[in-house]
Amino acid sequence: MPVVGETAWRALVTIANVEPGQRVLIHGGAGGVGSSAVQVAKARGAYVIATASPSHDGLLRSLGVDEVIDYHNVRFEEKLKDIDVVLNTVDADTGARSIAVVRPGGILVSVAGAAPATQCEAAKIRCAVTGPATGEMLGSLSELADQGKFRIHIDRQFPLADAAEALELNRQGHTGGKIILEVSR
Repeated sequence: MPVVGETAWRALVTIANVEPGQRVLIHGGAGGVGSSAVQVAKARGAYVIATASPSHDGLLRSLGVDEVIDYHNVRFEEKLKDIDVVLNTVDADTGARSIAVVRPGGILVSVAGAAPATQCEAAKIRCAVTGPATGEMLGSLSELADQGKFRIHIDRQFPLADAAEALELNRQGHTGGKIILEVSR
């Protein structure tokens, strides 16, 4: 919870200040930061759209996502416009393509590298990059968890002896939540 939860909180609350009724697009909605961000945005009353592979549709719907875009078959920038807040957890290309869907005055926040500043300025949007987790927001996240509005989804658990397999799964970049290594005594 500390790293992914706080990263999502910092992006959507501290930087973007998501408000009720805003339209929020979360790229990589099924990943660790993405699934945390979905819950934070929903807890703040946003309409949430997430990009993900079709295999994660059920997870995202269970977290409250209003709309899921299959990034394998749909180019989000051809389907969406006038988004208030975009959170990019995927890569620099996705961030650059996201500029086109943010409404003037909106914000693009990235945990995957900065979007081109000149393009952000030309589109009249704010672009920001999140910093590292520091533990400051854990109290707020704990309150959401206590209210049943926030949980960390665990994709798979591995014994420590299978750490190489867990690392390979993580490198593939298509997990639904977090991967856990179990350390036994």
